[in-house]
Amino acid sequence: MIENAEKPPRKPRADAARNRARLIDAAKSVFAERGGAASLEEVARAAAVGIGTLYRHFPTRDALIEAVYRNESDQLVRAASELAATRPPVDALREWMRLFFTYMSVKHGMMELLDSLADGKSSLTAASGAATKQTIDLLVGNAIAAGEIGNVAEPLDLLRALAGMVHFSGGRVNEEAAAHAIIDIMISGLQANRPR
Repeated sequence: MIENAEKPPRKPRADAARNRARLIDAAKSVFAERGGAASLEEVARAAAVGIGTLYRHFPTRDALIEAVYRNESDQLVRAASELAATRPPVDALREWMRLFFTYMSVKHGMMELLDSLADGKSSLTAASGAATKQTIDLLVGNAIAAGEIGNVAEPLDLLRALAGMVHFSGGRVNEEAAAHAIIDIMISGLQANRPR
């Protein structure tokens, strides 16, 4: 008989999972708007929960910042899989690049908070950077294999251009229409470069 057998972790209750998701969504908005000046009380109010509920899910400010960042990164990677499965390759690439611009706008708004993390942001951003590179490589590779675009020397350059636009615009999401136009220009260039 095993005396010290560990019990499998319990799944969180449905209301606890909903509260956690609401807190992450609220924190994303509050952090993007207020940056380092945002308080955890503001986040709790925006999520319509008590501060005790916030601390049950995120015992520190750093834990909440990391959860928001990871959630955004994970959603971006998941979106690529969904788009690749449901759209023609070049459309999946275009739509995902639009999502990437929005992701970068949120990340730009959170930069001050990411810089304030006690353990630093390098390990947090390193993992998301590797996943992002794999994702753009996959989407570009799919579009090339389908004959919809020409070869791209470095797919990550497409995202570097968008990240530069976010930096130039100060992370304002109202630059979305301009970003979509730039993405369309990039895709048109890639399509013009495809083998005939």
